[in-house]
Parts: sequence; structure tokens; C-alpha cells
Amino acid sequence: MQVLLHLMAAVALLVWGTHIVRTGVLRVYGARLRHWLSHYLDRRLLAFAAGTGVTALVQSSNATALLVSGFVADGLMPLATGLAILLGADLGTALMARVLTLDLSWLSPLLLIVGVPLFLSRKQSKAGQLARVALGLGLMLLALTLIIEAMAPVTEARGVRVLFESLTGDLLLDAVVGALFAMLTYSSLAAVLLTATLSAAGVLSLPVALCLVMGATVGSGVLAFLNSGFYHTAGRRVALGSLLFKLAGLILMLPFVDLTARWLATLSFAPQDLVIGFYLAYNGGRCLTMLPLTVPMARLCRLLLPDPATPEPRQGPRHLDPQALDQPALALANASREVLAMGDLVETMLDELGNAMRRETTRPKAPPEPLDDQLDSLHTAIKLYLARLPRERLSPDSQRRWSQVLEMSISLEQAGDMIERMMEKVRDRKTARRRSFSQSGLQELLELHERLRANLRLGLSVFLNDDEDSIRRLLEEKSRFQARQRQLAHAHLERLRHQVVQSLETSSLHLDLLGDMKRLNSLFCAATLKPVDRERPAGESRS
Repeated sequence: MQVLLHLMAAVALLVWGTHIVRTGVLRVYGARLRHWLSHYLDRRLLAFAAGTGVTALVQSSNATALLVSGFVADGLMPLATGLAILLGADLGTALMARVLTLDLSWLSPLLLIVGVPLFLSRKQSKAGQLARVALGLGLMLLALTLIIEAMAPVTEARGVRVLFESLTGDLLLDAVVGALFAMLTYSSLAAVLLTATLSAAGVLSLPVALCLVMGATVGSGVLAFLNSGFYHTAGRRVALGSLLFKLAGLILMLPFVDLTARWLATLSFAPQDLVIGFYLAYNGGRCLTMLPLTVPMARLCRLLLPDPATPEPRQGPRHLDPQALDQPALALANASREVLAMGDLVETMLDELGNAMRRETTRPKAPPEPLDDQLDSLHTAIKLYLARLPRERLSPDSQRRWSQVLEMSISLEQAGDMIERMMEKVRDRKTARRRSFSQSGLQELLELHERLRANLRLGLSVFLNDDEDSIRRLLEEKSRFQARQRQLAHAHLERLRHQVVQSLETSSLHLDLLGDMKRLNSLFCAATLKPVDRERPAGESRS
């Protein structure tokens, strides 16, 4: 039993090592990798090479599949190009399997000794993230050594041999087992490395090992397809095409497994090298053979996953009629209606912020499209619509209204970005750390939050009606809000003086939120007022 636990722990360490490497690489080079992949849009061979290189770095074809699915879903990349990149990703996984099975046992201690202190001392820096990568590689090499040691007594157990011998005779079943193992470990690389190690220990026969590694390839395709479920249909087609390519390779190769195993057995290589060599040759041959078929596969995926009959839900502009551009007054009214829709989205985001401040548990699952993305989409549409208006035909009042609509949309878009950052602060500094505001502190934050919502509504009313009374009220409320914000900041400092534990734990977050709400209030108020009004003291008449 203890031996089995050691083996399971070594496998878990191998999976964890691949996760650490992937996380470190994506944090340091994630933006560059996305930029690199997105630039190979029309060159199939370069796209294939890009997929190979990126996957060799992140050591996960699933991570590459998620990046590519996102590009295709956003319309930044053709489907055929995405399929070519994923074929290269499969080859990249095979290359890393070859590298990691070399005799690198001497390297593991060095990577761990250097990686641990550097990562702990400089976590947030680039050097710290590169140390994370070194740490992950060291853990992977150490895990492979532990697996070999743990398998030594296991191979002597008759029951274990009977268990693995039951896999022989049914090649399709062996492939299914390999696919399931890749899905359980969330890594085809880990499944292939473990299979090669078991083969070297004499636990697996060569035909079974070959079927397991081919099945692991299919398992990674299934994982990518399942993970693409939150993308639009276009993104899911990429994962489907990659899975179909892998299934086709398995079906074509499965009848020749026994013949291939007999031929490999005649070569003077260790069983582990034979398994990894087959995996590399299988993936390389399959991917290069199917690379010219990416365009037909793209057409097949569109047939299997057609566009939905009804448009997928998305908050887009509804009133920006291009035909109204010849009538400036009507066009400005249309743009104003979309600005009010932006205001509704900002108010919904404010409600979510209030709920987040109250919650003690982790944030619930996000909607299919984040509200901030919907807000950005509306802002972009309004900006482009206003740019098409012939400003030389606008009267002075219409030009002022044009500026007011543009400024209000910019302010609301900036407010949405700020609320999103505030949500991240609450999640990272309070909810994720299981901390909470003091009762008085929470009540004060919610009070200021409610004032903020009221000023947003008042600001939208001023934007819509532009009447004197509403403008005067807005100026007064802006002044009152700033005064109340200062009072609440002083009240928080008073709680710190009395050593209130909850206030001490959340002090930085509390003061940050107060300052952010003050800036939000300024955004809600400033863009709705004429330039002369912004300089007038609160309560002074406009006449």
C-alpha cells in the first residue's frame, strides 16, 4: 500500500511540475506568445512551426489550444490556420517528451536549489517567474526519478503484472485507457512520460505502450474540446478539428501497432527510448501528413458545428442607425440612447461591486461575456459612429452635444475599467484571503457606494435633459460626496487607532476603495457638465 501511495505521489508531482512550468511561462511570455501566434495568419508552415515552439515552451498542447480557440472565436485568425497551429502543438509535446526522458537526473537538484530561493524572494518579478519555470522542470525530473524507483517493487508484484497484462489483446481498449489517463492527469505529456517509464520497468509490453501513447494524444484532444465549451461556436470548431485529426491518426495507425512493435523490438534501444521515439515519429508523421488537409477539415467542422440559428447573446449597439447620419440631430439622439445603455451596464457593475463587498465566499461564475467587455463594445461603436458624423454641418449646439456624448461615453468606459479593477482588489485582497471588513467599515463603504449609484443616475439625468436644477443638484452632490469620503477615511483611521483587527487586515483595501469611489464619482459628474460648469464652485448659479 505504501509503495502505491509513493507512486501516486510521484505522478501527482509530475503533473504539478508541468502546471508550474506552464504558469511561469505564460506569466512572463504570455502576451508575446499571443502576439507571435496571431501574426502567422496566412502561412501554414509558419503557423505549424509557431504551434510547435509555443507548446515546447509551455509544455501543454491544451494551453496552446485555449489560446488558438480564443483567437478564432474573436475572429482574429482563420479556422484553417488555427488547425495548423494545433498540429504543430502536438509535435511540440512530442519533442518535450523526448527532452525530458534524457538522462537529466543531475539537473534536477540544481534547478530546485536555484529555483526555490529565487522564486520565494522575487515572486512578482520576471526573474521570479523564470525561477518558477526552473522549479517546475526540476520537479518534473525529480518525479520521473521517483516513478522509476517506486515501480521497482511494483513490477515484482504478481497482481500488478496481471492487471497490466489484462490490457493486452484489445488495442482499442488500450488506447481508451491512455486517453482516460491523459484526461485524469490533465496532461498528455505526463501520461506519455509515465507510460515510457512503466515500459522501461517491464510492466508494460511494447504494443500496449504504443496504444497508450496514441490514446493519450486523443485524450488531450478531448480535453481541449471540453475546455472550449465557453467559447463561441467558431472557437469550438478549432478544438473539434484538432480532435478529429487525432482520431484519424489513431484509426489509421491502430491496425499496424503489432507490426510496428515487432519492428521496434528488433532495434537496439531501451524500451523507454522506443516508446518516446515512436511517440515523436507518430506525432510528426501524422501532423505533417494532415497539414495540407486543414482547409477541408475546416469546412467539415463548419458542417458539424454550424452557426446557431439565432445570434449568440451579446450586448451590442441597437440604435446606431447609419442611415441617420445625414440627420445630425437624429444621429446624436441615437448615440445618446446608446450612452444611456452604457450607463445601465455601469450601474449593473456597481451592483456587482456592492455584492462583492458583502460576500465572504469566492466570486461566482462569470457570465458568458463580462460586462466590461460589453461596455467596451458599446463605447467603440459610439466612438466610430460619432466619427462618421459630418461635423461641419453641425450647429454650435449640436457640436456641444457631440462633445458631450463622446465625453460621457469615454467617462463611462473608464468607469467600467475602474470598477473591474476594484472587483479584482476585493477578490484578491479580501475574499480569496478569507478576510472581511469590520461591521462599521462595511456599512460605511456601502453607504458611499449607494451615494455613488445615486450620483450616476443623476449624472445620466443631466446628460439626457441638461436642465439647470439637475446640474445644480449634481454639483452639490459632488461636493457632499467628497466631504463624506474624507469623513469616512478619518473614521477608518480612528478604528485603526483602536486596533480593530478586521480594520487592520483590510485597511489598504478599504482606503483604496474609498479613493476609487471618489474618482468614479468625478467621472460620473464631470462629463455631464459644460466646461464652464466644471470650474464653477458648488452652489453658484449658472447665470
